[in-house]
Amino acid sequence: MKNTSLLVLMFALMLGNSVFSQSKKWTLEECVDYALKNNISIKQNELNLKSSEIDKKSAFGDFFPNLNSSASHSWSIGANTNPVTNVRENVTTQYSQLGLSSNVLIYSGLQKLNTYRREKLAIIASQYQLDKMKDDIALNVANAYLQILFSKEALKVQIEQLAFDEKQLGRTQELVNVGTIPKGDLLDSRATVAADKQRVASSENDLFLSKLSLAQLLQLDDLQNFDVAEANYEPEQSETMLQKPEDIISKAKSDRIELKIAKTNLEIAEKNIKIAKGGYQPSLSAGYSFGTNASYSDRLIGVDGSGNPIYAGPLPVLDQFSNNKGHNFGLNLQIPIFNGFATKNNVERSKIALERAKIAETQANQDLERNVYTAITNAKGALNSYESAVSALEARKEAFNYAKEKFAVGMMNAFEFSQAQTLYVNAQSEVLRTKYDYIFKVKVVEFYFGIPIIKK
Repeated sequence: MKNTSLLVLMFALMLGNSVFSQSKKWTLEECVDYALKNNISIKQNELNLKSSEIDKKSAFGDFFPNLNSSASHSWSIGANTNPVTNVRENVTTQYSQLGLSSNVLIYSGLQKLNTYRREKLAIIASQYQLDKMKDDIALNVANAYLQILFSKEALKVQIEQLAFDEKQLGRTQELVNVGTIPKGDLLDSRATVAADKQRVASSENDLFLSKLSLAQLLQLDDLQNFDVAEANYEPEQSETMLQKPEDIISKAKSDRIELKIAKTNLEIAEKNIKIAKGGYQPSLSAGYSFGTNASYSDRLIGVDGSGNPIYAGPLPVLDQFSNNKGHNFGLNLQIPIFNGFATKNNVERSKIALERAKIAETQANQDLERNVYTAITNAKGALNSYESAVSALEARKEAFNYAKEKFAVGMMNAFEFSQAQTLYVNAQSEVLRTKYDYIFKVKVVEFYFGIPIIKK
Protein backbone atom coordinates (compact mmCIF):
# COMPACT_ATOMS: atom_id res chain seq x y z
CA MET A 1 0.00 0.00 0.00
CA LYS A 2 2.83 2.38 0.88
CA ASN A 3 4.58 1.59 -2.41
CA THR A 4 1.38 2.34 -4.32
CA SER A 5 0.99 5.69 -2.57
CA LEU A 6 4.60 6.54 -3.33
CA LEU A 7 4.14 5.74 -7.03
CA VAL A 8 1.00 7.90 -7.14
CA LEU A 9 2.90 10.79 -5.52
CA MET A 10 5.81 10.46 -7.96
CA PHE A 11 3.41 10.37 -10.91
CA ALA A 12 1.63 13.47 -9.62
CA LEU A 13 4.93 15.32 -9.30
CA MET A 14 6.00 14.31 -12.79
CA LEU A 15 2.63 15.37 -14.16
CA GLY A 16 2.86 18.66 -12.31
CA ASN A 17 6.32 19.35 -13.75
CA SER A 18 5.09 18.48 -17.22
CA VAL A 19 2.11 20.80 -16.93
CA PHE A 20 4.35 23.56 -15.59
CA SER A 21 6.80 23.18 -18.47
CA GLN A 22 3.97 23.26 -21.00
CA SER A 23 2.24 26.25 -19.37
CA LYS A 24 5.46 28.28 -19.13
CA LYS A 25 5.16 31.37 -21.30
CA TRP A 26 8.37 33.29 -21.92
CA THR A 27 8.31 37.07 -22.02
CA LEU A 28 10.72 39.04 -24.18
CA GLU A 29 12.61 40.16 -21.07
CA GLU A 30 12.97 36.56 -19.88
CA CYS A 31 14.17 35.43 -23.29
CA VAL A 32 16.83 38.13 -23.48
CA ASP A 33 18.02 37.57 -19.88
CA TYR A 34 18.19 33.81 -20.39
CA ALA A 35 20.09 34.18 -23.66
CA LEU A 36 22.63 36.53 -22.09
CA LYS A 37 23.30 33.98 -19.35
CA ASN A 38 23.32 30.78 -21.41
CA ASN A 39 24.27 31.55 -25.01
CA ILE A 40 27.38 29.62 -26.08
CA SER A 41 28.95 32.53 -27.96
CA ILE A 42 28.62 34.75 -24.88
CA LYS A 43 30.20 32.06 -22.70
CA GLN A 44 33.12 31.84 -25.11
CA ASN A 45 33.64 35.60 -24.98
CA GLU A 46 33.48 35.49 -21.18
CA LEU A 47 36.28 32.92 -21.25
CA ASN A 48 38.27 35.22 -23.56
CA LEU A 49 37.85 38.00 -21.01
CA LYS A 50 39.10 35.75 -18.21
CA SER A 51 42.08 34.75 -20.34
CA SER A 52 42.93 38.43 -20.91
CA GLU A 53 42.81 39.05 -17.17
CA ILE A 54 45.26 36.18 -16.63
CA ASP A 55 47.58 37.63 -19.29
CA LYS A 56 47.53 40.93 -17.41
CA LYS A 57 48.50 39.17 -14.16
CA SER A 58 51.37 37.45 -15.98
CA ALA A 59 52.61 40.76 -17.36
CA PHE A 60 52.43 42.32 -13.89
CA GLY A 61 54.30 39.35 -12.40
CA ASP A 62 57.20 39.90 -14.82
CA PHE A 63 58.16 43.03 -12.85
CA PHE A 64 59.12 40.91 -9.82
CA PRO A 65 62.30 38.84 -9.48
CA ASN A 66 61.96 35.10 -9.70
CA LEU A 67 63.04 32.86 -6.84
CA ASN A 68 63.93 29.18 -7.22
CA SER A 69 65.27 26.62 -4.81
CA SER A 70 66.98 23.34 -5.59
CA ALA A 71 68.01 20.21 -3.71
CA SER A 72 69.77 17.06 -4.83
CA HIS A 73 71.12 13.87 -3.35
CA SER A 74 73.43 11.55 -5.30
CA TRP A 75 75.46 8.39 -4.91
CA SER A 76 78.97 8.04 -6.33
CA ILE A 77 80.73 4.68 -6.85
CA GLY A 78 84.37 4.34 -7.87
CA ALA A 79 87.02 6.99 -8.51
CA ASN A 80 85.35 10.39 -8.24
CA THR A 81 86.21 13.86 -7.05
CA ASN A 82 84.60 14.62 -3.74
CA PRO A 83 82.75 17.92 -4.28
CA VAL A 84 83.23 18.77 -0.61
CA THR A 85 86.94 17.99 -0.10
CA ASN A 86 87.81 18.39 -3.77
CA VAL A 87 89.97 15.25 -3.47
CA ARG A 88 89.78 12.42 -5.95
CA GLU A 89 88.76 9.28 -4.10
CA ASN A 90 87.99 5.68 -4.99
CA VAL A 91 85.07 5.12 -2.63
CA THR A 92 81.34 4.76 -2.61
CA THR A 93 79.73 7.80 -1.06
CA GLN A 94 76.71 10.11 -1.06
CA TYR A 95 76.43 13.84 -1.60
CA SER A 96 73.70 16.40 -0.79
CA GLN A 97 73.43 19.82 -2.38
CA LEU A 98 71.10 22.74 -1.59
CA GLY A 99 70.69 25.91 -3.60
CA LEU A 100 68.68 29.10 -3.92
CA SER A 101 68.71 31.47 -6.92
CA SER A 102 66.99 34.64 -8.00
CA ASN A 103 67.07 36.76 -11.15
CA VAL A 104 65.43 40.03 -12.12
CA LEU A 105 65.36 41.91 -15.41
CA ILE A 106 66.12 45.52 -14.53
CA TYR A 107 65.82 47.12 -17.97
CA SER A 108 64.87 45.83 -21.41
CA GLY A 109 63.79 48.83 -23.43
CA LEU A 110 60.60 49.29 -21.39
CA GLN A 111 59.23 46.10 -22.94
CA LYS A 112 57.78 44.88 -19.65
CA LEU A 113 55.99 48.15 -18.99
CA ASN A 114 54.57 48.34 -22.50
CA THR A 115 53.52 44.68 -22.37
CA TYR A 116 51.63 45.33 -19.14
CA ARG A 117 49.90 48.35 -20.67
CA ARG A 118 49.00 46.31 -23.74
CA GLU A 119 47.43 43.57 -21.62
CA LYS A 120 45.34 46.17 -19.81
CA LEU A 121 44.06 47.34 -23.19
CA ALA A 122 43.43 43.74 -24.19
CA ILE A 123 41.09 43.34 -21.21
CA ILE A 124 39.17 46.43 -22.30
CA ALA A 125 38.95 45.07 -25.86
CA SER A 126 37.71 41.70 -24.60
CA GLN A 127 35.06 43.42 -22.47
CA TYR A 128 33.93 45.44 -25.50
CA GLN A 129 33.74 42.25 -27.55
CA LEU A 130 31.61 40.64 -24.85
CA ASP A 131 29.29 43.66 -24.69
CA LYS A 132 28.92 43.68 -28.47
CA MET A 133 28.09 39.98 -28.47
CA LYS A 134 25.41 40.59 -25.83
CA ASP A 135 23.93 43.42 -27.90
CA ASP A 136 23.85 41.23 -31.01
CA ILE A 137 22.24 38.35 -29.13
CA ALA A 138 19.61 40.65 -27.61
CA LEU A 139 18.80 42.03 -31.06
CA ASN A 140 18.51 38.55 -32.55
CA VAL A 141 16.30 37.37 -29.68
CA ALA A 142 13.99 40.37 -30.11
CA ASN A 143 13.72 39.69 -33.85
CA ALA A 144 12.95 36.00 -33.27
CA TYR A 145 10.44 36.87 -30.54
CA LEU A 146 8.56 39.30 -32.79
CA GLN A 147 8.58 36.68 -35.54
CA ILE A 148 6.73 34.29 -33.21
CA LEU A 149 4.14 36.95 -32.37
CA PHE A 150 3.62 37.61 -36.07
CA SER A 151 3.27 33.89 -36.79
CA LYS A 152 0.70 33.54 -33.99
CA GLU A 153 -1.44 36.40 -35.24
CA ALA A 154 -1.16 35.18 -38.82
CA LEU A 155 -2.33 31.74 -37.68
CA LYS A 156 -5.31 33.29 -35.90
CA VAL A 157 -6.30 35.06 -39.11
CA GLN A 158 -6.14 31.81 -41.07
CA ILE A 159 -8.10 29.88 -38.42
CA GLU A 160 -10.82 32.55 -38.31
CA GLN A 161 -10.98 32.50 -42.09
CA LEU A 162 -11.28 28.71 -42.10
CA ALA A 163 -14.14 28.86 -39.58
CA PHE A 164 -15.92 31.47 -41.68
CA ASP A 165 -15.51 29.47 -44.89
CA GLU A 166 -16.68 26.26 -43.22
CA LYS A 167 -19.80 28.09 -42.07
CA GLN A 168 -20.21 29.47 -45.58
CA LEU A 169 -19.81 25.96 -46.99
CA GLY A 170 -22.70 24.74 -44.83
CA ARG A 171 -24.92 27.57 -46.03
CA THR A 172 -23.95 26.90 -49.64
CA GLN A 173 -24.81 23.22 -49.17
CA GLU A 174 -28.29 24.21 -47.97
CA LEU A 175 -28.82 26.54 -50.94
CA VAL A 176 -27.69 23.84 -53.37
CA ASN A 177 -30.05 21.33 -51.74
CA VAL A 178 -33.04 23.62 -52.32
CA GLY A 179 -31.85 24.47 -55.83
CA THR A 180 -31.23 28.15 -55.21
CA ILE A 181 -27.65 28.12 -56.52
CA PRO A 182 -25.84 25.71 -58.88
CA LYS A 183 -23.75 22.81 -57.63
CA GLY A 184 -20.62 24.45 -59.04
CA ASP A 185 -20.77 27.02 -56.25
CA LEU A 186 -20.69 24.18 -53.75
CA LEU A 187 -17.55 22.78 -55.38
CA ASP A 188 -15.92 26.20 -55.26
CA SER A 189 -16.76 26.50 -51.55
CA ARG A 190 -15.24 23.10 -50.86
CA ALA A 191 -12.09 24.08 -52.74
CA THR A 192 -11.92 27.29 -50.70
CA VAL A 193 -12.18 25.36 -47.42
CA ALA A 194 -9.49 22.93 -48.59
CA ALA A 195 -7.21 25.85 -49.48
CA ASP A 196 -7.92 27.42 -46.07
CA LYS A 197 -6.89 24.19 -44.32
CA GLN A 198 -3.69 24.15 -46.31
CA ARG A 199 -2.92 27.73 -45.30
CA VAL A 200 -3.67 26.91 -41.65
CA ALA A 201 -1.26 23.98 -41.81
CA SER A 202 1.37 26.20 -43.42
CA SER A 203 0.87 28.87 -40.74
CA GLU A 204 1.16 26.26 -37.99
CA ASN A 205 4.41 25.07 -39.54
CA ASP A 206 5.72 28.67 -39.74
CA LEU A 207 4.83 29.18 -36.06
CA PHE A 208 6.64 26.00 -35.03
CA LEU A 209 9.74 26.94 -37.00
CA SER A 210 9.79 30.43 -35.48
CA LYS A 211 9.52 28.94 -31.97
CA LEU A 212 12.25 26.45 -32.84
CA SER A 213 14.53 29.25 -34.02
CA LEU A 214 14.17 31.19 -30.76
CA ALA A 215 14.46 28.07 -28.59
CA GLN A 216 17.71 27.13 -30.32
CA LEU A 217 18.97 30.69 -29.88
CA LEU A 218 18.28 30.32 -26.15
CA GLN A 219 20.00 26.88 -26.07
CA LEU A 220 16.84 25.22 -24.72
CA ASP A 221 16.50 21.44 -24.70
CA ASP A 222 12.69 21.22 -24.49
CA LEU A 223 11.87 22.54 -27.95
CA GLN A 224 8.41 20.99 -28.21
CA ASN A 225 6.92 22.75 -25.17
CA PHE A 226 8.56 26.13 -25.68
CA ASP A 227 6.18 29.05 -26.10
CA VAL A 228 6.17 32.80 -25.58
CA ALA A 229 3.72 34.97 -23.70
CA GLU A 230 1.06 36.88 -25.57
CA ALA A 231 2.07 40.51 -26.00
CA ASN A 232 0.33 43.37 -27.71
CA TYR A 233 2.99 45.32 -29.58
CA GLU A 234 1.52 48.18 -31.54
CA PRO A 235 3.42 50.61 -33.75
CA GLU A 236 4.10 53.80 -31.82
CA GLN A 237 5.74 57.05 -32.70
CA SER A 238 9.40 56.79 -31.68
CA GLU A 239 11.15 59.89 -30.39
CA THR A 240 14.33 58.58 -31.96
CA MET A 241 12.78 58.65 -35.44
CA LEU A 242 12.13 62.37 -34.96
CA GLN A 243 15.86 63.00 -34.58
CA LYS A 244 17.99 64.14 -37.50
CA PRO A 245 20.07 61.35 -39.08
CA GLU A 246 23.22 63.35 -38.31
CA ASP A 247 22.30 63.45 -34.61
CA ILE A 248 21.66 59.71 -34.53
CA ILE A 249 24.99 59.04 -36.22
CA SER A 250 26.81 61.37 -33.84
CA LYS A 251 25.23 59.61 -30.84
CA ALA A 252 26.09 56.20 -32.29
CA LYS A 253 29.73 57.18 -32.89
CA SER A 254 30.09 58.29 -29.28
CA ASP A 255 28.39 55.22 -27.76
CA ARG A 256 28.59 52.26 -30.09
CA ILE A 257 30.92 49.46 -29.07
CA GLU A 258 32.13 48.77 -32.62
CA LEU A 259 34.11 52.01 -32.68
CA LYS A 260 35.41 51.46 -29.15
CA ILE A 261 36.71 48.05 -30.21
CA ALA A 262 38.45 49.52 -33.26
CA LYS A 263 40.00 52.33 -31.19
CA THR A 264 41.25 49.92 -28.52
CA ASN A 265 42.75 47.61 -31.15
CA LEU A 266 44.56 50.64 -32.59
CA GLU A 267 46.04 51.44 -29.18
CA ILE A 268 47.11 47.80 -28.78
CA ALA A 269 48.88 47.96 -32.15
CA GLU A 270 50.73 51.10 -31.03
CA LYS A 271 51.89 49.34 -27.87
CA ASN A 272 53.12 46.39 -29.94
CA ILE A 273 55.36 48.74 -31.91
CA LYS A 274 56.90 50.06 -28.69
CA ILE A 275 57.45 46.52 -27.46
CA ALA A 276 59.14 45.54 -30.72
CA LYS A 277 61.35 48.64 -30.73
CA GLY A 278 62.48 47.78 -27.20
CA GLY A 279 64.44 44.91 -28.77
CA TYR A 280 66.94 47.46 -30.14
CA GLN A 281 67.95 48.58 -26.66
CA PRO A 282 70.35 46.89 -24.22
CA SER A 283 69.00 44.76 -21.41
CA LEU A 284 70.31 44.69 -17.87
CA SER A 285 69.58 41.92 -15.39
CA ALA A 286 70.75 41.05 -11.91
CA GLY A 287 71.19 37.63 -10.39
CA TYR A 288 71.92 36.04 -7.04
CA SER A 289 72.51 32.45 -6.04
CA PHE A 290 73.28 30.63 -2.83
CA GLY A 291 74.56 27.06 -2.53
CA THR A 292 75.91 24.56 -0.02
CA ASN A 293 76.64 20.84 0.08
CA ALA A 294 77.57 17.94 2.32
CA SER A 295 79.32 14.61 1.90
CA TYR A 296 78.60 11.38 3.79
CA SER A 297 81.99 9.75 3.10
CA ASP A 298 84.95 9.43 5.46
CA ARG A 299 87.41 12.31 5.45
CA LEU A 300 91.14 12.00 4.70
CA ILE A 301 92.83 13.78 7.60
CA GLY A 302 96.48 12.77 6.99
CA VAL A 303 98.90 9.84 6.75
CA ASP A 304 100.66 7.74 9.39
CA GLY A 305 104.40 7.07 9.72
CA SER A 306 104.20 4.39 7.04
CA GLY A 307 102.49 6.71 4.58
CA ASN A 308 99.09 5.10 4.95
CA PRO A 309 96.09 7.47 4.76
CA ILE A 310 94.23 8.21 7.93
CA TYR A 311 90.44 8.64 7.63
CA ALA A 312 87.93 10.07 10.03
CA GLY A 313 84.16 9.98 9.92
CA PRO A 314 82.25 12.74 8.11
CA LEU A 315 81.47 15.95 9.91
CA PRO A 316 77.85 16.46 10.96
CA VAL A 317 75.68 17.33 7.95
CA LEU A 318 74.51 20.66 9.38
CA ASP A 319 78.09 21.65 10.09
CA GLN A 320 79.04 20.83 6.51
CA PHE A 321 76.13 22.87 5.18
CA SER A 322 77.29 25.78 7.30
CA ASN A 323 80.98 25.44 6.35
CA ASN A 324 80.40 24.89 2.62
CA LYS A 325 77.86 27.63 1.90
CA GLY A 326 78.63 30.13 -0.81
CA HIS A 327 77.05 33.22 -2.40
CA ASN A 328 77.18 34.44 -5.98
CA PHE A 329 75.68 37.66 -7.34
CA GLY A 330 76.26 39.98 -10.24
CA LEU A 331 74.91 42.00 -13.14
CA ASN A 332 74.48 40.93 -16.74
CA LEU A 333 74.40 43.47 -19.57
CA GLN A 334 73.44 42.37 -23.07
CA ILE A 335 73.79 44.75 -26.00
CA PRO A 336 72.07 43.63 -29.19
CA ILE A 337 74.34 43.97 -32.22
CA PHE A 338 72.97 41.57 -34.82
CA ASN A 339 70.27 38.93 -34.53
CA GLY A 340 69.49 38.08 -38.12
CA PHE A 341 67.18 41.10 -38.60
CA ALA A 342 64.74 39.53 -36.12
CA THR A 343 64.11 42.79 -34.21
CA LYS A 344 63.88 44.85 -37.39
CA ASN A 345 61.35 42.42 -38.86
CA ASN A 346 59.30 42.45 -35.65
CA VAL A 347 59.12 46.23 -35.79
CA GLU A 348 58.10 46.18 -39.45
CA ARG A 349 55.38 43.58 -38.79
CA SER A 350 54.09 45.69 -35.91
CA LYS A 351 53.96 48.76 -38.16
CA ILE A 352 51.94 46.82 -40.73
CA ALA A 353 49.57 45.68 -37.97
CA LEU A 354 49.19 49.33 -36.92
CA GLU A 355 48.27 50.37 -40.44
CA ARG A 356 45.69 47.58 -40.56
CA ALA A 357 44.25 48.77 -37.25
CA LYS A 358 43.98 52.32 -38.63
CA ILE A 359 42.19 51.03 -41.73
CA ALA A 360 39.91 48.91 -39.54
CA GLU A 361 39.02 51.96 -37.44
CA THR A 362 38.22 53.99 -40.56
CA GLN A 363 36.17 51.09 -41.92
CA ALA A 364 34.29 50.77 -38.61
CA ASN A 365 33.34 54.46 -38.77
CA GLN A 366 32.14 54.13 -42.35
CA ASP A 367 30.25 50.91 -41.62
CA LEU A 368 28.53 52.45 -38.62
CA GLU A 369 27.49 55.52 -40.57
CA ARG A 370 26.19 53.37 -43.42
CA ASN A 371 24.37 51.02 -41.03
CA VAL A 372 22.66 53.90 -39.25
CA TYR A 373 21.53 55.49 -42.51
CA THR A 374 20.32 52.07 -43.70
CA ALA A 375 18.45 51.44 -40.45
CA ILE A 376 16.74 54.85 -40.62
CA THR A 377 15.79 54.35 -44.27
CA ASN A 378 14.50 50.84 -43.58
CA ALA A 379 12.42 52.06 -40.63
CA LYS A 380 10.87 54.86 -42.68
CA GLY A 381 10.19 52.44 -45.51
CA ALA A 382 8.65 49.96 -43.09
CA LEU A 383 6.36 52.68 -41.73
CA ASN A 384 5.23 53.60 -45.24
CA SER A 385 4.60 49.93 -45.99
CA TYR A 386 2.59 49.52 -42.80
CA GLU A 387 0.47 52.60 -43.46
CA SER A 388 -0.13 51.46 -47.04
CA ALA A 389 -1.06 47.98 -45.81
CA VAL A 390 -3.55 49.47 -43.32
CA SER A 391 -5.13 51.57 -46.07
CA ALA A 392 -5.28 48.55 -48.36
CA LEU A 393 -6.88 46.48 -45.59
CA GLU A 394 -9.60 49.07 -45.07
CA ALA A 395 -10.36 49.05 -48.78
CA ARG A 396 -10.29 45.25 -48.95
CA LYS A 397 -12.59 45.03 -45.94
CA GLU A 398 -15.15 47.29 -47.57
CA ALA A 399 -14.86 45.32 -50.81
CA PHE A 400 -15.30 42.06 -48.92
CA ASN A 401 -18.38 43.35 -47.07
CA TYR A 402 -19.85 44.45 -50.38
CA ALA A 403 -19.03 41.03 -51.86
CA LYS A 404 -20.85 39.35 -48.97
CA GLU A 405 -23.93 41.40 -49.68
CA LYS A 406 -23.81 40.57 -53.39
CA PHE A 407 -23.18 36.88 -52.67
CA ALA A 408 -26.07 36.79 -50.21
CA VAL A 409 -28.56 37.98 -52.89
CA GLY A 410 -27.08 35.80 -55.62
CA MET A 411 -25.38 38.58 -57.58
CA MET A 412 -21.94 36.96 -57.13
CA ASN A 413 -20.94 33.33 -57.49
CA ALA A 414 -18.86 31.38 -54.97
CA PHE A 415 -15.63 31.65 -56.97
CA GLU A 416 -15.78 35.44 -57.17
CA PHE A 417 -16.69 35.65 -53.52
CA SER A 418 -13.73 33.40 -52.67
CA GLN A 419 -11.41 35.69 -54.62
CA ALA A 420 -12.61 38.74 -52.72
CA GLN A 421 -12.22 36.86 -49.47
CA THR A 422 -8.67 35.75 -50.31
CA LEU A 423 -7.65 39.31 -51.09
CA TYR A 424 -9.06 40.42 -47.74
CA VAL A 425 -7.17 37.71 -45.84
CA ASN A 426 -3.95 38.55 -47.69
CA ALA A 427 -4.43 42.19 -46.74
CA GLN A 428 -4.80 41.20 -43.08
CA SER A 429 -1.60 39.14 -43.23
CA GLU A 430 0.26 42.00 -44.92
CA VAL A 431 -0.75 44.39 -42.14
CA LEU A 432 0.59 41.95 -39.54
CA ARG A 433 3.84 41.42 -41.44
CA THR A 434 4.51 45.13 -42.00
CA LYS A 435 3.53 45.94 -38.39
CA TYR A 436 6.13 43.66 -36.83
CA ASP A 437 8.68 44.55 -39.48
CA TYR A 438 8.27 48.23 -38.60
CA ILE A 439 8.45 47.56 -34.83
CA PHE A 440 11.72 45.67 -35.19
CA LYS A 441 13.33 48.18 -37.55
CA VAL A 442 12.50 51.02 -35.19
CA LYS A 443 14.14 48.95 -32.44
CA VAL A 444 17.28 48.81 -34.57
CA VAL A 445 17.38 52.60 -34.97
CA GLU A 446 16.83 53.06 -31.23
CA PHE A 447 19.56 50.51 -30.63
CA TYR A 448 22.05 52.67 -32.54
CA PHE A 449 20.83 55.71 -30.62
CA GLY A 450 21.81 54.01 -27.35
CA ILE A 451 18.37 52.77 -26.25
CA PRO A 452 18.63 49.14 -25.08
CA ILE A 453 16.44 46.42 -26.56
CA ILE A 454 14.92 45.78 -23.14
CA LYS A 455 14.15 48.92 -21.17
CA LYS A 456 14.60 48.23 -17.45
